[in-house]
Amino acid sequence: MSHAAAAANDRTASPAAGPSTRKPPRRTAERILDHTLELFNRYGEPNVSTTLISAELSISPGNLYYHYPAKEALVNALVERYERALQEALTAAGPADDAEGAWLLVPRLFRLCWDYRFLFRDLNDLLTRNRQLETRCQVALTQQTAAVRQRVVRLCAVDGTALNDEEADALATSIVVLLNYWLSFEYVRDPRRALEPENAEAAMRRGARQVQALIWPYLSAELRQRMRPTLSEDALKRGNVAVRG
Repeated sequence: MSHAAAAANDRTASPAAGPSTRKPPRRTAERILDHTLELFNRYGEPNVSTTLISAELSISPGNLYYHYPAKEALVNALVERYERALQEALTAAGPADDAEGAWLLVPRLFRLCWDYRFLFRDLNDLLTRNRQLETRCQVALTQQTAAVRQRVVRLCAVDGTALNDEEADALATSIVVLLNYWLSFEYVRDPRRALEPENAEAAMRRGARQVQALIWPYLSAELRQRMRPTLSEDALKRGNVAVRG
């Protein structure tokens, strides 16, 4: 199919406009990304071909090619989505000295790792084939580490004394490593079930408890008291959005 024909199909595939209360149909490009993310997450990016994606969507390979000329373009578009979601999560956490906001950042970041788990599961392989991704992942890690470190500096101390630079760097790095690689640990523990949607909440709660174990010794009694309500199961769920499959 030619690009022009694919574009024409894209324009005519949507149903005619109905009553104003009807939701507008999703654009084909966004629908392709949604399904691609589901397939990548379920089977792993190396195991999903563009032929499979077009078949799952019941569109021609030419229509898929019109929107995304190669699988690398799909990966890059999904990474762009992840980057936007990461910025939203960091912004929603509020100022660095907000203890409750800082803690609720933890389940939000775990949620991102879950929603885009193919990136973390297949990251080494992806980086060898996509040099653009290498730079973008480094930027994302730097942003997460900076945000976590700001909160470590403002909220953590030892015997009432603020952490020095080396201590703050080490604690922030440990938290970011745990956030980004906890699901890999879960996968190794139970490869057949760990990354199934029905197990997502339990996996992320276990990860959140590990983060708690890292920071708890550095919090004052007052901060611990303030943060206890945010450590409940219900609070951790409120820090998340709905689980994606």
